[in-house]
Amino acid sequence: RLVIGTAIVGFFVLLGIIGPSLVGSPNQLSHTELAAPSLSHWLGTTQIGQDVFAQMVVSARATLEIGVGAGFLATLVSVIIGISGGYAGGFIDEVLNLLSNVVLVIPTLPLVIVILADVKSSGLLPLIVIIALTSWAAAARVLRAQTLSVRNREYVLAARASGERAWRIVFVEILPNELPIIVSNFIFAMIFAILTQAALAFIGLGDPTLLTWGNMINIAYNDEALSVGAWWWFIPPGLCIALLGMGLA
Repeated sequence: RLVIGTAIVGFFVLLGIIGPSLVGSPNQLSHTELAAPSLSHWLGTTQIGQDVFAQMVVSARATLEIGVGAGFLATLVSVIIGISGGYAGGFIDEVLNLLSNVVLVIPTLPLVIVILADVKSSGLLPLIVIIALTSWAAAARVLRAQTLSVRNREYVLAARASGERAWRIVFVEILPNELPIIVSNFIFAMIFAILTQAALAFIGLGDPTLLTWGNMINIAYNDEALSVGAWWWFIPPGLCIALLGMGLA
């Protein structure tokens, strides 16, 4: 399973990095509208003659950028808040834990929708920041619990007794022992970000000029691809999201 998952993720990473340079413009129009898959258009065309395969390949890059960017930022915030609170203890821990609990009890997707509708910004960066800052709390609680356990172990107590600085204890003694949890949190945060962006795009939120798998599904739905039987328009991007999620999981 690990080999298969790694192969799937590696394929999509390569697709996002080198794919856009190997296909034509995703916005180029042809004279064949809503054409089924053929040798000239491997995944058919859209209602206005755009090549679906080119769109899918180009969309891989922005989709992965959202996943990696939001996953990294959410993981960074969770590490800072979770480990800092767990190690410091006392009032600092209570405040940071309260903050995590407040963010955790708010439904994430409705919160993202409200913030995104209020910000009204376009581009990848605002979307990445909004998704990340609403999805770190659960991971922070896990890291806090682990830190509370680790900080009382013998090697940490020995480091304290020897006069090691707090930041060195955190980076040298505690952080390496929590790397598996951090990596796992990053993977799930990345999956969550990709699925969240797809959900936002499907309901018409986010930047419509971004070419992502979620926006492809939204455009196909709005142009009634399902009712006219243009399965090649909406199934490939949906399948890519499902496969990438399976590969990461």
